Amino acid sequence: MTSEPLQPFAHTPEWKYTESPNPGFKFGRKVDETPAGMEWLKGLESGWEIMDTSKTDPGHLYKILTAGITPRPVAFVSSVSEDGVENLGVFSWFNQVSPTPPVISISCTNHPTRLKDTARNIRATKNFTVNIISEAFIENANACAIDAPTYFSEWELTGLTKEPSIHVKAPRVKESAFSMECELFQAIDIVDPKSLKATNTLILGYVKYIHMRKDTMDPTRGIPDTGKLKPICRLGGVSYAKLGDGYQIPRPAWANVFEELKEKFGEDAVTGKGKTTEGKL
Repeated sequence: MTSEPLQPFAHTPEWKYTESPNPGFKFGRKVDETPAGMEWLKGLESGWEIMDTSKTDPGHLYKILTAGITPRPVAFVSSVSEDGVENLGVFSWFNQVSPTPPVISISCTNHPTRLKDTARNIRATKNFTVNIISEAFIENANACAIDAPTYFSEWELTGLTKEPSIHVKAPRVKESAFSMECELFQAIDIVDPKSLKATNTLILGYVKYIHMRKDTMDPTRGIPDTGKLKPICRLGGVSYAKLGDGYQIPRPAWANVFEELKEKFGEDAVTGKGKTTEGKL
């Protein structure tokens, strides 16, 4: 943690879109053709630190990965044990896997002698909920990161409210504006090739129901409005971040930019004369 004096958190009242970092981009343009790009590439002079993961201390490797793979979304997972003990856990090894079927993933690090409560509960009861954490209750959510004994429910520490789910036994978090009720789709043991021990459990969850708070939705598109949802982002160490301004970059369509590409790269290149698509993904 930083030892420097900290400014109060700025509760940004509104989200806005800005231009993208390089709105004048053209196909084939080099990074160093913009002032920001030139400044970024100056860092190449410092060289590279190369880590062989097989020779890196596991604790340090964890810190490298969590600081480098950022920002990460955070899953606030509610599960119930076979004995009925309700558990809450925060996981930043989390993301969407596919839209059809709607599947999400959560990776749980195993304890040296047993599974993490969340992984054990989900394997046993086959259901759980994932709740997105917003700025207003991040400290509440972080309270459940405590190393509580198995018999103690983290719900008591958070001050958050249990809300019954429609399809699964695990409750959802009422304060969360976006929640998913999930069934276990698959549980995969991640085995360390050196120790041959399962060090992590990858949980794939089939999303059965989605709960979206109406005031955080885009009324015309029927989807969550990121600026209203105010989801938190996970960084390295014990650091989190809030979303700043957003920008949109449309996906290019080959047909729409064909003439531009032909002028830039030549007709033979863009029409594929003399080339084959065999082996192309």
